[in-house]
Amino acid sequence: MTKVNREVVVSEALALLDDVGLDAVSTRRLASRLGVEQPSLYWYFRTKKDLLAAMAAAAMEPHATAPLPTPGDDWRDWFLNNTRSFRRTLLMRRDGARLHAGSAPAGDLDRLRRKMDFLVASGVPEQDARMAMLAAGRYAVGCVLEEQADTGAAAELPDDVPVPDHEAAFEAGLALVLDGLTRRAADPARPENVRLA
Repeated sequence: MTKVNREVVVSEALALLDDVGLDAVSTRRLASRLGVEQPSLYWYFRTKKDLLAAMAAAAMEPHATAPLPTPGDDWRDWFLNNTRSFRRTLLMRRDGARLHAGSAPAGDLDRLRRKMDFLVASGVPEQDARMAMLAAGRYAVGCVLEEQADTGAAAELPDDVPVPDHEAAFEAGLALVLDGLTRRAADPARPENVRLA
């Protein structure tokens, strides 16, 4: 029997998620998988909500440890790659977008500040940088929700209706977000872009 600790509980909960999907994840099933009594899980997590938050944070680990931008990076390339990394991470887990949706950023807030500082230092107005990061994150979650909910319904479409290409659609929308941000950052007439000498 595996020794149970907080990390093992989260790891097995994520494996259970991949096996049965978010709706079927329960503390009863998790306890059975771990070979323990259900009440023993409360030693590690007081509520299922606490467990789901820990699972969401652990599922985001690949994105949370991705390299941070460096001063020489092109902010546009970095913005695209950061959002792509987030999407890829959501796709790594069954129902990854549903697990993540609504979760608070429990990760390293210093990393988020460094990303924001990079965008601002690159000439993106702070408010636009903040809103673009939020919009790109929510856009990625929405795209992955749709992708993970696609259970082959496209096979039932008439022959003259194109089958959705989730990645191509994501990339097209992401390009539009970046285009809008680039235009706003380049507009020196906008009040938030005017800097005092």
